[in-house]
Amino acid sequence: MALAPERFERYLEPFVGGGAVFFALASLGRVGPALLNDANPHLVTTYVVVRDRLPELIEALTALKTAHGPDQFYEARRRFNQEPLSEVERAAHLIYLNKTCFNGLYRVNSSGGFNVPLGRYVNPGIFDVDSLTACREALQNATVRHGDFETILDQAATGDFVYLDPPYVPLTRTANFTSYAREGFTFDDQIRLAHAARRLDAKGVRFLLSNHHTDELVELYKGFNVKVVPARRSITRQASDRSIPVDEVLIWNY
Repeated sequence: MALAPERFERYLEPFVGGGAVFFALASLGRVGPALLNDANPHLVTTYVVVRDRLPELIEALTALKTAHGPDQFYEARRRFNQEPLSEVERAAHLIYLNKTCFNGLYRVNSSGGFNVPLGRYVNPGIFDVDSLTACREALQNATVRHGDFETILDQAATGDFVYLDPPYVPLTRTANFTSYAREGFTFDDQIRLAHAARRLDAKGVRFLLSNHHTDELVELYKGFNVKVVPARRSITRQASDRSIPVDEVLIWNY
């Protein structure tokens, strides 16, 4: 994360997802107090369980891994969608489904149910104790919440650093074929985020945003620093499209 500030008071990430940037900075000792947020309540539960109840989580994951197979996958998916699981069970099911489903995709239907089919894996690596332990250590000083991104950004103060990684603007009419959350994330939400970023700037809060490179997106952040970077598709309808390079954009105010 060469573009991230070297020092900051607190780290905020309102769309934490897999937390790649947070965990990378934490591994370098560059994150102290952190406020993390996501629209997926199951993911938030998982982070809390990793932080606070890791031995129980490993036990539940071991049971799921031992029984893995097509029948087990679809039964786990049914339980995840329909049963009132404990926090540890829900976290274990989320990790298990993510590691065994098609392409590691998280997608929900209009009712909010996870609906990704089984992936074609011979021996999926469902979990790694050392990696989970490192994640637990990184999360020790982190508050993890579920809610709208604006509720988190309103708490940012001078000296904080905010990384913004929202659902990306679709590049074509057919590109937005998945939904991470039942409510979705529209271009109106992108506009709302751009207004929130300008409020951060006015308060002296440093932010870095990543998204697809489109003219409409760049116009929303006119006046800030912009860098276009090449990337490759990781999830598309057609396997042949996953090697097609696309442009992403990094936008920052410092």
